[in-house]
Amino acid sequence: MLTEERWASILDIVEREKAVSVPELEAVLGVSASTIRRDLTQLNRMGKLVKVHGGATSIETQYVGKDITMEEKYSMNNEEKQIIGRYAAGLIGPDDFVYIDAGTTTECLVDNIREMRATYVTNSLTHALKLIHKGCRTFLPGGEVKSTTEAIVGGDALGYVSRLHFTIGFWGTNGVTYETGFTTPDPNEALIKQLSMEQCTNRYILCDRSKFSVVSPITFAAFDTATIITGKLTDSKYKKYENIVEVTK
Repeated sequence: MLTEERWASILDIVEREKAVSVPELEAVLGVSASTIRRDLTQLNRMGKLVKVHGGATSIETQYVGKDITMEEKYSMNNEEKQIIGRYAAGLIGPDDFVYIDAGTTTECLVDNIREMRATYVTNSLTHALKLIHKGCRTFLPGGEVKSTTEAIVGGDALGYVSRLHFTIGFWGTNGVTYETGFTTPDPNEALIKQLSMEQCTNRYILCDRSKFSVVSPITFAAFDTATIITGKLTDSKYKKYENIVEVTK
């Protein structure tokens, strides 16, 4: 297959699927991974697609390079977040050792928690205060407080979390695609998200449907490493994945 023909095929796949991985392109085109990566580099330079880690996305895929404020997040998709939070809260059992990530969707989880016998760890000041007021046994790591998300990050927080082993955990994300996984703009938040997920047995990503086909700079976990709890999906390409749970009430 000539280079131009291969490029046309890649662009056709990306336009149709919105995102594609290098292995998927290898299987379809019958060429090596190194050839595919060179092709993606060239097409990215030409502005035909967006090259990401492990593959490529269409130029229509939204790229989010920085966090928005908590006030802005509170005004977005709140009803869907509450539905997600209620469902997720029902997954917590009395003997669980629970990790809860910072964020507005995970805050909706905290608002709906009724299990007081579990033990909770969170890197969010807001979540910790709400859990304490509910009467939950709550632990908070030390470290730097990030103003935009009210998350505790840094070496002290990482050291604390590294010694713990959670039975169940819940995380927010800025973006979700199959190729890039779960992404976030801030490297310090990415580190504590990644570590806490590695220390957890049952992992859940809580995100409203607006986070799908969105990419932020840093991947903190692969797409298939957690169950995704979301609202009713409008993007049909994600309905084929068994690790996605759609909740509507």
